[in-house]
Formats: sequence, C-alpha cells, structure tokens
Amino acid sequence: MAFAVVAQYQCAPADTDTVRDALRKMRELVPSEPANLAYEAHEIVDRPGGFLLYERYTDRAGFEAHKETEHFAELIRGTVFPLLKERVITFAETV
Repeated sequence: MAFAVVAQYQCAPADTDTVRDALRKMRELVPSEPANLAYEAHEIVDRPGGFLLYERYTDRAGFEAHKETEHFAELIRGTVFPLLKERVITFAETV
C-alpha cells in the first residue's frame, strides 16, 4: 500500500528563492531513494512564499528512511525548516 505525503510550506517572501532552490535540489535527489515513487514540489501561484509538495513512497517505512538521508538533513531540516512560518503536513495511504 503506497504512502503519500502532502506538505504545504509558507515562508517569508524574502526567503522564497532559498526555499525554492532547496526544493529543486531535493527534486533531483529524492527519486534515487529506493522507496520513492514520486516527489513533486510546486510554488503556489497566488501566495508569495507558498509551496506545495506531493510525495509518494512504497510504504511509511520508506518515508521514514527518506527523512534520515543526508540531503533531507541538509536541505530540509537545515535550510527549509528554519525559514518556514507555517508547515502543514497530511499523510495518506492508498485505499
């Protein structure tokens, strides 16, 4: 059963370029993870500093392994998270 993650991030407009660059780097790296099925990052058109991520993994364990990678630690925990004013995460499983 696939495990999906939908994340909404909001940063200050002044931090948009930094967050966008980090998410672009993640988009290049995450597909090489064994359990990753999809990783898409979008910038919300009518909300400056707003981003929407959609990720799919073979299972929750695959997502947990994703959070332990060096690129997650550097780009998400180290770069993106400190700049966020708001973060909303939704977890879902295939029905």
